[in-house]
Amino acid sequence: GRGLLILEEYAEEIKKITNINIDIYGFDSGSGLPKPKDYRDLPYHWKKGFFTMNEKNLRAKLKKANLIIGDIETTSKNFFSKYNPAPIGAIIHDFDFYSSTKVALSMLKEDGKFFLPRIYCYFDDVIGTETELYNDFTGERLAINEFNAENENIKISKSYHFAGRANEIWHHQIWMCHFLKHNEYNNFIGESNQQL
Repeated sequence: GRGLLILEEYAEEIKKITNINIDIYGFDSGSGLPKPKDYRDLPYHWKKGFFTMNEKNLRAKLKKANLIIGDIETTSKNFFSKYNPAPIGAIIHDFDFYSSTKVALSMLKEDGKFFLPRIYCYFDDVIGTETELYNDFTGERLAINEFNAENENIKISKSYHFAGRANEIWHHQIWMCHFLKHNEYNNFIGESNQQL
């Protein structure tokens, strides 16, 4: 739950600057990682029970974030109808496994009204070390690649403006989700005068 608490802090700071309220939703099984399903979930790196949480303790510390407890396979199905969230502008993915990341990414296929036309996506487990050896054929990277192959009008791409800086590891963990058929995707947002 540490990530949710940090997101709450940032949301408060952003509100002070922009006067925009930010809603936060956190998904967690509540009981740590499940058993990896197969090699795509990297059982050489992840074990059942990793990252258990103290739900009561976390809820006592949260100020406004919505904590959604349960298997993402289940909680993803009614999230939009139950919470009717404001348009989503950023998603932090830290599901560790290929299987749960794949389910979470399927939520991007919901009605476009729930998303801004381009959203930032952070993927926690795409860089790693010489132990994880993340690659394009397992884990979060495989889930991203499959999502792109299966969806013609929604694409997840590396964030090249961050990668161009390449000063921090997290610059390589930020990707962009483009909703190519979003009714606001083509709205002009550039500088009104770009003449040199």
